[in-house]
Amino acid sequence: MYDETQLKIMDATMTLIIEKGYSKATTREIAKLAGVNESTIFRRFDGKKEIVGAAMELPKWNPGLKEEDFIYQGNLEQDLMHFSKIYMDKVTPQMVKISIGLRSAELEGVAMPGIMRIPMIFKKVLQNYFSEMISVGVMKDCDTEALALQFVSMNFGFVFLDASFGEKLIGISKEEYIKSSVLSFVNGISN
Repeated sequence: MYDETQLKIMDATMTLIIEKGYSKATTREIAKLAGVNESTIFRRFDGKKEIVGAAMELPKWNPGLKEEDFIYQGNLEQDLMHFSKIYMDKVTPQMVKISIGLRSAELEGVAMPGIMRIPMIFKKVLQNYFSEMISVGVMKDCDTEALALQFVSMNFGFVFLDASFGEKLIGISKEEYIKSSVLSFVNGISN
C-alpha cells in the first residue's frame, strides 16, 4: 500500500500529465504540486515511469472496467444501454485525458498495456454478446468484431468529445446520447 506522500506524488504526476502530457511534466513541477521536495520523489520512486505505473493501478486513475461488469438479459436495447452506461460511468473524460497525456514513446511498455486493457475488454464483451444474440436469433448475422468496434467507437467518441470540448460542442446529456445512439444502433442490427 502507498503512504500519503506517495499518493500525493502520484496525484500530482497524473494531474500534470492531464494538463501537459507525460514528456512536459517535470519532476520539479510534480514536487511543487505535491508539496514535497524533488528529492523526495526519487526516494519514493525510481522516476516518472514508476510513478505512472503505480498510479495506473489506483481506482482514481484507472477505470477498473471488468468483463463481469457487463451483465445482460438478452434484450438488445436494454442491454446495450446498460453497457454504454457502465462504460461511460467508468471511462470518464478524466480517464480519456489521462490516456491522451500518457501517449509517449517513453511509456510504450508502461502505460499502453493499461490504456489498451479497457477497449480490449469492452470489445471482447461485445463480440461475445453479439455472437450470442446472433445464435439465439435476436440479431442479424454479421461480423461481430466490426460491430463491436463500431459500438466501442460510438461510446468512446462521446467521452472523447466531452473530454476535449465539453458543452462547447455537446448539447445533450450523456443519458440522451446513450438512448438515441443505442436506439439507432439496435434498429440497424435487429432481426
